[in-house]
Amino acid sequence: MSKIDLYDPKWIDLVFQDKNKEYGAYQLRKGTSSRNIKALAILIAAALIIGGYLVWKIQADKAAAERQAYMEQLELSRLQEQAKQEKKDEPKVEKPKIEQPKKEIPQVRETQKFTAPVIKKDELVKEENEVKAQSELKSDVAVGVKDEEGVKDRNIEAARTDVVAKVEEPPKPEPKQEVKKEVESKIFDVVEQPPSFPGGQSALLSWLSNNIHYPPVAEENGIQGRVVVSFVVEPDGSVSNVQVVRGVDPSLDKEAVRVTKSMPKWVPGKQNGQAVRVKYNLPVTFKLQ
Repeated sequence: MSKIDLYDPKWIDLVFQDKNKEYGAYQLRKGTSSRNIKALAILIAAALIIGGYLVWKIQADKAAAERQAYMEQLELSRLQEQAKQEKKDEPKVEKPKIEQPKKEIPQVRETQKFTAPVIKKDELVKEENEVKAQSELKSDVAVGVKDEEGVKDRNIEAARTDVVAKVEEPPKPEPKQEVKKEVESKIFDVVEQPPSFPGGQSALLSWLSNNIHYPPVAEENGIQGRVVVSFVVEPDGSVSNVQVVRGVDPSLDKEAVRVTKSMPKWVPGKQNGQAVRVKYNLPVTFKLQ
């Protein structure tokens, strides 16, 4: 028996040979090949259309994601530039000058030098160290270790050079410790090395998209938008002081604060090589599919 091509309508004539061809089965079988070819063509066309649409959809989503990331990066740059400008515009507060009290010089009683007698050779004795006779001493002037100008009031004590008063000053804190404490508590807006999310900006956007839970109330009412959140990256990388700078809706604002507080530790910012507290503004985008 020879091979029969099922797509060739000749096999129908062989089957219905010497039979009633007016019967409906013959007409139905006669159009089978053309119907199969049309169905196959439609199937191929549909596959091409669907495949083309899927490829276009993937490319469009990728382009939209890249455009969204670029816009968010521009927004971050603008917010950081704005914070830097606000920092420059802040008025500088001058520290008040502490006036030192004037030192009052007490009155000193006039004294005349009196040298105790010491046995020495005449050539070794200086003229100013010679012992004065009793007649050479002034009765209204006190006797001291040197000649000192002053008042002749007997109520004023003569200056003593053998005793020095020692005044202990209160211990001053080390300047380095004060500077270190001030740096640790200060919140910087702009630093030499800004804080960063582990993995970079793309990792941050991916983490937000995977961890944001769209509020059902906002989703049902078709509410979407961009919430700007401000927070402080601590020296250990943790996030604190989370606040909404620009809100959209209470439900979206609350979710933005929640997802920001749940972020993993960041790479802290540094100033002069030391990890410091840095303020950071982050836009959180809510978009309905």
